[in-house]
Amino acid sequence: MKQHYETFWPRLANTNLAFWQEQLPPLLETALAEDNNGNLSRWLDALAQIDTYPVAGDFDLNVDCVRVGNAASLSAQQQAKLKQTLHQFEPWRKGPFSIHNIVIDTEWRSDWKWQRVRPHLSSLEGKRLLDVGCGSGYHLWRMAGENPKLAVGIDPSLLFMSQFLVLKHFIGEQVPAYFLPLTLEQLPVSPKGGAFDTVFSMGVLYHRRSPIEHLLELRNQLKSGGELVLETLVVPEHFGNLLVPEDRYAQMRNVWFIPSVSELAKWLRRSGFTEVRCVDLNQTSIQEQRSTEWMTWNSLQNFLDPQDPNLTIEGYPAPLRAVMVCKRP
Repeated sequence: MKQHYETFWPRLANTNLAFWQEQLPPLLETALAEDNNGNLSRWLDALAQIDTYPVAGDFDLNVDCVRVGNAASLSAQQQAKLKQTLHQFEPWRKGPFSIHNIVIDTEWRSDWKWQRVRPHLSSLEGKRLLDVGCGSGYHLWRMAGENPKLAVGIDPSLLFMSQFLVLKHFIGEQVPAYFLPLTLEQLPVSPKGGAFDTVFSMGVLYHRRSPIEHLLELRNQLKSGGELVLETLVVPEHFGNLLVPEDRYAQMRNVWFIPSVSELAKWLRRSGFTEVRCVDLNQTSIQEQRSTEWMTWNSLQNFLDPQDPNLTIEGYPAPLRAVMVCKRP
């Protein structure tokens, strides 16, 4: 995996991120220790099989189903073996992807979220971008399709990192997208100030025990005038300012605080952001999040009240997601 960063370090030269070349390697070495996840050796073996396929060269990051390669470049036998290998990286949660015409129909239709988010963003061309909690990297690849200077995704999941590296192998090194298996808390902040033009935090805030701390950490990574794109669960205004689940929310244990949009806007302003606005509000449907061949576990349909899809199985308001856009002054 070290080769993934060979083209990364030079892209940091002469930027506020140059110091990462000294500070990140020991963090990455600790994160990639095999005893951190008993499945890592299996994923590494599967990645070694992926490496036997040539770099595709032919790819399209600007389509809903991110596409790399085409069926014509593989024999039927090679394609069947590739599909078998790709299944070793299950569950595939964020996508979809098409790899040599093998469509990975992920649990989430992440393209739907991108369609809701993208119209409200500034141009990403020539920008430095950070995607916090990037999962498999689907949105990172969509960002990379818009010709940024650098697109960095962070997520501590080694499975998500492995899924990202599958795509990275076929796409090659010409696209400046990189995955760091780290948390936002671990990510060093430049003594010269934030270095990113746009920071994304999508589907992360409600997992944080200290949501204000998360907002401040996001702010620290932004340069002055930079843009934060925050997508998170909210409750309807009529419910009240805040939901703190007693135990689980939609069967998730790690959900701590779900504010209303007006309360969330207040949090953002208190955290030092300006020009705070909600640009999209959408209730997640069972068509957007569902079980598939590539994620066969229970999904949203199993987490909603069977008598009322507007409620979770615990009786809370069903997942409602807001997209907030704001600036660091």
